[in-house]
Amino acid sequence: MIDLAVTVLIAGALVASVLASVRIVAGPTNADRVVALDILLAAGIALAIAASLATGRTVFLDVAIGLALVGFVATIGWARLVERTPRDGRRRDRRVVP
Repeated sequence: MIDLAVTVLIAGALVASVLASVRIVAGPTNADRVVALDILLAAGIALAIAASLATGRTVFLDVAIGLALVGFVATIGWARLVERTPRDGRRRDRRVVP
């Protein structure tokens, strides 16, 4: 039974990775790309958990927790960066032109 759950988890993570990769390449906005990167991170965490279940080693759970912590901070950073960029894609010039 656990083998079936691991197989389903791996298949779901791989499908999510493929769909997120497509969204990263074709995403119309930067916010779409950030969400796709977050989905890739979640798929990586799922694969680490699947490895832990398949091998019976808890070290993969430590990897999953580390990925989750780093991913949370990275997502907050990306969200702040996307929030600051204008919607037309041009960079804001912070210099004051007289």
